[in-house]
Order: sequence, then structure tokens, then C-alpha cells
Amino acid sequence: MADDAHPVAPVQQVLAALHDPVRLEIVRRLHNAGTSLQCGALYDGINKSTATHHFKILREAGLTARLIVDGLTYQRLRVDEVEAALPGLLGSVVSGANRAAGVPVG
Repeated sequence: MADDAHPVAPVQQVLAALHDPVRLEIVRRLHNAGTSLQCGALYDGINKSTATHHFKILREAGLTARLIVDGLTYQRLRVDEVEAALPGLLGSVVSGANRAAGVPVG
């Protein structure tokens, strides 16, 4: 299994990565799943090359890591690493995104 994680970037870069609605939705889905997911399960309505671009930005911000397992590509949300670097940020952002998406919070 390969994992290509970057260090968590400064808060400005992390917030810039999360500012895009597609990337925020990717992070929201990963967070809510609580596990690594295959890339195709993380986006709707965009092509694969656009998704790859968004995955790269999230990875460079240190929010996600790409995993290759048995030839399949997964994305992993780096919850512990982001929490250590930017306490409370990820949970707050995802909670707000869940409310905006109409996901019950509780």
C-alpha cells in the first residue's frame, strides 16, 4: 500500500483548498464515511481529470493522502494530522458543510 501524504499546510492554504465547493464536498464525504474511499465515490458531475486536479490540491494542503491498494486508488482524509496541526478546524468546516447539505447533525 502506498501513501503519498504531504505535511499539513499553513491555515491559509488549507482554507483556500476548502474554499472550492467540489473540494469541500470531497472532504465532507470522506469525513462522513470515516474511512478511505475510492476516488469515484467522492465526486459527481465533473470529469476524471478535473477530479484529479481537486485531489492534488487537497493532497498538497495536507488534507488527504492517496492510497493505492491492489491497483485501486483511494483517498484518505488525514483527520488526526489536520487536528494536530489545526485543532478544531476540520470538524467545524465539515459540520457547517453537513448543515448546508441538509445532513442531520447530532
